[in-house]
Amino acid sequence: MSDKEVILTPDGLKRLEEELENLKSVKRREVAERIKVAIGYGDISENSEYEDAKNEQAFIEGRIITLEKMLRNARIINSDEIDTETVSVGVTVTVEDMEFGDIMEYTIVGTAESDPLNNKISNESPVGKAIIGKKKGAVVDVNVPAGVIQYKIIDIKMK
Repeated sequence: MSDKEVILTPDGLKRLEEELENLKSVKRREVAERIKVAIGYGDISENSEYEDAKNEQAFIEGRIITLEKMLRNARIINSDEIDTETVSVGVTVTVEDMEFGDIMEYTIVGTAESDPLNNKISNESPVGKAIIGKKKGAVVDVNVPAGVIQYKIIDIKMK
């Protein structure tokens, strides 16, 4: 079974590479030092500092493996691939809620870069799925747990 392709913008690639480098060069060293200090406290079988440091070490190593796998399977979306005529990964889309008239702006990114609090939504999210491939002026139905929301695509532009 092949690994799933990870779609990234150049910014997303840079952030993941920086996180990986920080984990490998800084965090690994910090947690190793914490383990060394905790071992110095004596009996590790009842040493909460040691247990906490080992748990952090396991988390860091797991995240490193995840990031390396994501980067191995990355497909970078470059600006020359982006067509602002249709919604795709890498564009910023302005939509209007047809019921309430609210205007929202979302940047469409791959799942690895998704950050809804900063209006970066995944191409696999309900809104992302509904608007991918659509053109300016299109009205789309977005299936959400509460029902269906209609959005009109007002604008599509480069991020």
